[in-house]
Amino acid sequence: MLDIKFIRENPELIKDAAQKKHVDFDVSELLKLDELRLEKLSLFETLRAEQNAVSEKIPSATAEERADLIAKMTILKEDLKKREEELADVMKDWQKMMLFVPNIPDPAAPVGDDESGNVVVDTWGEKPHFDFEPKDHIEIMTSLGMVDFDRGTKVHGFRGYFLTGDGVRLCFAIWNYAMDFWNTKGFNPVIPPMNVRRESLLGCGFIPQGEADIYKAQDDTYFVGTSEVPLMGMYMNEVLDKSQLPIKMLGFSPCYRLEAGSHAKDTKGLIRVNEFYKLEQLVLCEASHSESVAMHKEIEQNTEDFIKTLGIPYEVMDICTGDMSLGKVRAYDINLWVPKEGTYREISSASYFHDFQTRRLNIRYKDSDGKMRFVHSLNCTAIPTPRILVSLVENFQQADGTVKIPEVLRPYIGGKEFIGK
Repeated sequence: MLDIKFIRENPELIKDAAQKKHVDFDVSELLKLDELRLEKLSLFETLRAEQNAVSEKIPSATAEERADLIAKMTILKEDLKKREEELADVMKDWQKMMLFVPNIPDPAAPVGDDESGNVVVDTWGEKPHFDFEPKDHIEIMTSLGMVDFDRGTKVHGFRGYFLTGDGVRLCFAIWNYAMDFWNTKGFNPVIPPMNVRRESLLGCGFIPQGEADIYKAQDDTYFVGTSEVPLMGMYMNEVLDKSQLPIKMLGFSPCYRLEAGSHAKDTKGLIRVNEFYKLEQLVLCEASHSESVAMHKEIEQNTEDFIKTLGIPYEVMDICTGDMSLGKVRAYDINLWVPKEGTYREISSASYFHDFQTRRLNIRYKDSDGKMRFVHSLNCTAIPTPRILVSLVENFQQADGTVKIPEVLRPYIGGKEFIGK
């Protein structure tokens, strides 16, 4: 959510943001509604002030004056109730429309219609060259007893899977190594609740637009697809001390996604599943664009450096305006090389939002000048499992059907060098 004062003063920026993000939003309609809101609010407050003034006169009035004042109070009370109802109706429409105002993308972000407009800005690592016909992760992991898709489908249904044996051990190795890695980066580990109230999703910008991809429980709570949501909700309606900033958290959690809009995509394997685990970086920092940019680079680089230690080739992609969500200012994706497909697949997304989320969630801090400000928020996937196993096993597969384990993971998996030996 943006500041209404900023919107009033910069309607052309909002219009331009809507065009670049391909969001159907009419800023002129919002401004008309805002004028009506202010008009109704002014009338309501005038009547309430008049009611208070009359009320103050009653104790010292004569019997005759008191009767007239009480009669006037009755009329004012009825009128005030009517105006309050009118204001509430307008406020409801205004608040709903404010939720659809797009954030202003960074001028440096590439302008494009959809994912085809994303720009590769960096690549790292040497792609493996096999002297045998490489297999995909489904065949590799199934043959090594690392996954069972048939029984997963039997129990869960579409996109179901069981990780088994060394599939599980490898995930634990990645989690434990990641915990040690991000500990050196100053991130505080947090295991948050993943069943949350609507307010946190609304605050992060996941609803109302993306509600179709979210599991809803019977008690009107939600099972969410990223720990970004509860980690942001953790500080909802709080005033932080400036000395606390930046707050750097590493969330570890199960994640749940319906993939409602991706029913025909990646129906086999571990690329797109309904439930998985993820380590997520989340940062709350001072209300400074330069601070947000610096922190954005830091968290994105953290994930790059982590992947480098694993030795998996990757590319970094600058996300275009048409492929950004409503609240993002700038975003980069990191995509890992998948040999059998001959393409890169997303493993991490790093984004910053300025105060778009924190204004919705009312997360503030008192600046050194005593002024209250909304903090800035950022997040970046540290590493998701089991998706990373796709690239890991395909890039490190051997001619004899085994999989070589990256050296940095071996201390976390009993010193093993290969899966399958």
